[in-house]
Amino acid sequence: MASASVRTKKHASEQRASAVLLALTAGALAVGCQKSAADNPPGAGAPALPVQVRIAPSVKIPDTTEYLSILKSRHSATINPQVEGQIINPQVEGQITRIFVKSGEHVKAGTPLLQIDPLKQEATVNSQEASRAAQEANLRYAKVSLERAQKLLDAGVISKQEYDNAQTAYDAAVAQLKALDEQVRQQKVQLHYYSVTSPMDGIVGDIPVRMGDRVTVATLLTTIDERGALEAYMYVPAERAHNLKAGLPVRLLDAAGNSLFVSPQVDSDTQSVLAKATVENRQGKLRVAQEARAQITWGTHEGPVIPVLAVQRINGQFFAFVSVNEGKGTLARQRPLKLGDTVGNDFAVLDGIKPGDHIIVSGTQFLQDGAAVAEQIQNDGKKAPAK
Repeated sequence: MASASVRTKKHASEQRASAVLLALTAGALAVGCQKSAADNPPGAGAPALPVQVRIAPSVKIPDTTEYLSILKSRHSATINPQVEGQIINPQVEGQITRIFVKSGEHVKAGTPLLQIDPLKQEATVNSQEASRAAQEANLRYAKVSLERAQKLLDAGVISKQEYDNAQTAYDAAVAQLKALDEQVRQQKVQLHYYSVTSPMDGIVGDIPVRMGDRVTVATLLTTIDERGALEAYMYVPAERAHNLKAGLPVRLLDAAGNSLFVSPQVDSDTQSVLAKATVENRQGKLRVAQEARAQITWGTHEGPVIPVLAVQRINGQFFAFVSVNEGKGTLARQRPLKLGDTVGNDFAVLDGIKPGDHIIVSGTQFLQDGAAVAEQIQNDGKKAPAK
């Protein structure tokens, strides 16, 4: 019994010692929590994120509109069958047997372009030459008859009237032979037109016909365009006709043009006004019938711009962060933007940014609306108006 009593007392002593140790540990934890709460009072936010900002400047922004234009040569020749100067026989038609060139090929004056079947025309020439040969025989007979009549007249065998009849027959034969010579010449010239050649140095345009096609003088075979200056044809909607005037600057995406020409009439089918601008093509990079986007500058206006790298696009909507001092601190605010054309490395801002706003241009991928920021003004060399 004595041994059991000693063990019981020892166990109770160990329990009391453990309870005291637990109490001391809990007290230390409580003091530590109270100190932490004192160092970080409720409502304290995260530290401000350093960002670079650019003050939105007010610059001159061009008012432009972009149109699809077609480039055409200022010196172009339309090639039709049997046409080279004057049409001798407009009724002649034929079939294309050969095409010697390709679209876009550079050719010299006189280069064969196409061959039209000349068999029918060759038969006509042969027929005319046969008629001329027959007339030459008639002329020789008339000449012999005239010489015989002259001898008989001199001998007093025939009368003067009979001699005059022989002279008249000879003169008629000579005139008939000249007429046939002219007809043969004309038919040979017409035969020459069945081989279509280039009238000048230039570039071959589109060739809408194919071998085997039957053509007439009204059929377009191709065009030949001289190298050099081109014209950009733009069709401007009629509602902007009052803004059109000669001399407006026009810019292609890869070339510059000027000297805008304005048509005095509105096309009733398209309800548009034709405007043309001369485009220099010294290096020959542009080609006839090429489509290009042309930009007409109507004037300029003052407005803010924003760097391209500061703009974010989310679900088709453009946004940017601006730094705003709201009294309790400087916060980042996300604003939706309506943008215009690019001006150098900036976007023209139609809505969402005003001149003098502080645009955040760095660290935007880490920002959220309402985040605290610390500004570092970035000098872009542009003068910004005071807020």
